[in-house]
Amino acid sequence: MKSEEICIPAGSVKLDGILVLPDKAKSLVLFAHGAGSSRLSPRNKFVAGVLQKAGIATLLFDLLTEQEDMIYENRFNINLITKRLIAATNYICKHPKCKNLKIGYFGASTGAAAAINAAAQLKFIRAVVSRGGRPDLAAAANLDELKAPILLMIGGNDDVVIELNKQAFAKISCEKKLEIVSGATHLFDEPGTLEEVAGLASDWFVKHLV
Repeated sequence: MKSEEICIPAGSVKLDGILVLPDKAKSLVLFAHGAGSSRLSPRNKFVAGVLQKAGIATLLFDLLTEQEDMIYENRFNINLITKRLIAATNYICKHPKCKNLKIGYFGASTGAAAAINAAAQLKFIRAVVSRGGRPDLAAAANLDELKAPILLMIGGNDDVVIELNKQAFAKISCEKKLEIVSGATHLFDEPGTLEEVAGLASDWFVKHLV
């Protein structure tokens, strides 16, 4: 298992990231975090650790610079964070250690919308997972054009987001699955719920990437 801090060029800015490569990894999952979060998100780091144990490489990176994140509106600028995710994907695909890896996305909150948008545009993306995501914020055309198999996970007590996910789910025509995690709220803070999310995500990526 090798960990490497990287700097990702994205237009006029550079984004900090952490790349972890298990031995003999054949796939890589990029994490698109939610509003106000970063590459250091404890929830995403936990899920990444489970994926790494399954032999899947992970890239956690900042979608915004520190200065950009200070502007609240940037956190909900789906077009901007989609462009950043695409830039990071194109960069990491040229990384000497990642050139031949199959690529997937794990999106949380607003990051899930960016993951759907990016996957609809980059046809080589093999799988997408959303945790407590806002797929309803993805462009309607991208929901329709998405080809990568997608798993949507929502907390059972996250009523508003459940309904928004169901609306987006109905517009997706590719392979899809919706999982409602019993007893969980939006952040999956309840005992055992994040572990369930990580297990479901790992199973999905193993099926479609490994």
